[in-house]
Amino acid sequence: MHKHLLFTVTLLAAALLPSYATAAPMAKADYNAAKTRIGADYKASQTLCADLKDNAKDICSLEAKGKEKVALAELEFGYTGKAADGNKLRVATAEAAYAVAKEKCDDLAGNGKDVCLKQAKADEVKALAAAKLGKEVAAARTDAADDVRDANYQLAVEKCDALAGDAKNRCVEAAKATKATQAARAASAVAAMKPATVPAMPAAKKEKKGGC
Repeated sequence: MHKHLLFTVTLLAAALLPSYATAAPMAKADYNAAKTRIGADYKASQTLCADLKDNAKDICSLEAKGKEKVALAELEFGYTGKAADGNKLRVATAEAAYAVAKEKCDDLAGNGKDVCLKQAKADEVKALAAAKLGKEVAAARTDAADDVRDANYQLAVEKCDALAGDAKNRCVEAAKATKATQAARAASAVAAMKPATVPAMPAAKKEKKGGC
């Protein structure tokens, strides 16, 4: 088994596990700095890959590209906190793992290679399914929270009908304010969410021609 298998396994694990952890919102300056750092890390990794040979070089290059793709998706979601960007991170993780796993199959032949390719595809399908489920769950939770707020608002307004004049008007305005405050808090909670750290790719090492 190729020694870079750990990268594929950790990426798949990251796609299948919950990817949210509460953290402070990211400043624009930090976002830009992180993006520059990711680009620099990618170039450094590709430089190391240049010293390798044959399929080991191809695998190393794909690992570097996958790490960059996942890191950028993770950064974007950490900055925006949007559910859509969270799902893009899961998809990027699954696709990066598949690209590396598929390339590793080139080290095999015959039925062994066929099985390897099928396994790589099956793992990608599972990871993408998990990403889709995560997206659906997030959407369902948002819809449920909206429904609860609307129901509470309607109840509060209904209670206001027992009043009259200015008292009723103040009651309705208070109900509207409560609903708006709850919606704002929900939005802030989403914006403060960041994905769990995706395991880093093991540093590429120089290998002799024909080595694994």
